[in-house]
Amino acid sequence: MKFLKEYFHIEERKSSVWAEVVGGVVTFLAMIYILPVNSFMLADAGMSQPGVFVATAIAAGVATILMGILGKVPIALASGMGINAFFTYTIVLGLNFSWQEALAAVFVSGILFLIVSLTGLRKLIINAIPKDLKLAIGAGIGFFIAFIGLKNAGLVVSDPATFVALGNLSNPVVLLGLFGILLVLLLYTRGGKLSRFSIIISMLVVGLGGALLGSLVPGLEMYMPKFTTSNLGAVSEVGGLIGQAFSGLGSLLSNPLAYPVIITLLFVDFFDTAGTLVSVGHQAGLIDEEGKLVGNDKALMVDSIGTIFGAFVGTSTVTSYIESNTGIQAGAKTGLSAVVTGLLFLLAILLYPLFGFVDAVFVEGVAYSPATSLALVFVGILMMKPLKEINFEDPVILASSFMTIIMMILTFKISEGIAFGFITYSMLMGLSKRRKEVHWMVYVLGLFFLLHLVVYFTYIV
Repeated sequence: MKFLKEYFHIEERKSSVWAEVVGGVVTFLAMIYILPVNSFMLADAGMSQPGVFVATAIAAGVATILMGILGKVPIALASGMGINAFFTYTIVLGLNFSWQEALAAVFVSGILFLIVSLTGLRKLIINAIPKDLKLAIGAGIGFFIAFIGLKNAGLVVSDPATFVALGNLSNPVVLLGLFGILLVLLLYTRGGKLSRFSIIISMLVVGLGGALLGSLVPGLEMYMPKFTTSNLGAVSEVGGLIGQAFSGLGSLLSNPLAYPVIITLLFVDFFDTAGTLVSVGHQAGLIDEEGKLVGNDKALMVDSIGTIFGAFVGTSTVTSYIESNTGIQAGAKTGLSAVVTGLLFLLAILLYPLFGFVDAVFVEGVAYSPATSLALVFVGILMMKPLKEINFEDPVILASSFMTIIMMILTFKISEGIAFGFITYSMLMGLSKRRKEVHWMVYVLGLFFLLHLVVYFTYIV
């Protein structure tokens, strides 16, 4: 006990071992939704759903424990929301990379993130990219994953005349998905302690409640989730994912479209992590005189190592989670809480058979995901917050932010939204009297993304 107190500076930060344990448990409960959500999203890319479930748990557990031991801060990590959508719907389904190549891209981006974290490149990148553009990218990803959530719930469907339309609200599984979205918003907006766990509570109510309705009400069984999933032996499918990032490395790097993909993965992870560290640091009172999180360098290093390790075991980019704030609000102030959270993620592998209620429901060949879609919509809504900080009075910022967000949604590709954002910003600034206000790196990136579009539509489409 004395060793724990001294190593994690528990008394110095005015905490206690019990408070750290409680904080770690609270953070885990706030984040456990990522295990089923991430596994089903990457399953759309052709990967084993049970395997990804285990890979996500292993990567989150190991990375979070490392964050606690090395960074000594109460921050948990797991496969990032939004960037997992980029993995599946842009890299694999949009650009036709194999999931092995997508894992390889994550692996390479993690190595680049590690290099950036250990060198002066970090400061250069942070200072070069306009803050408003970074905020627009984050908000755009929020809209994107919310759109996926609405689609998976069946609330938004394709239409030959208008491209999209409202789904069939007479379908019981669609109504269940709508109920889940309304429930998570109700729990969140009411505030109080329950709001911290609004996602997991709503998933349990929708999944288990739906399964109960399906077993009790005649005719509803085909529209509702089931109580159990595959047996525990299915977790062995993670063996088919481990190391597959290396098998896709050669073909990935020989494809010119891989490089904008890797840069996008790097940027999204880097900016998401930097923002999360500052936010969590403020909540925990761990911000130094320079406005950085105590142990910031080690925290960034662990985040990059988490991405590299995650790609190796078979999951998308691992990043720091804003849900760590829930544990901090419960009293966590040191890395001990992160160690507790990480251990719980590893133990969660044994709970896999209990997650049947989040499985997709197939009705007439169409897959609906009422329990997980509510999480996507809810997280997407939260990611809209940065919009209020964007300087929309600046016409260049207004135009480039709009292009970033709208193209991300309508092209169904995060990378295309980022590309149009950089191209628009660099072009408008470069052709104005304000051209010298822009860092040279922004012009290079704008040109790089323009070349990416030229190559794609010349040689691929």
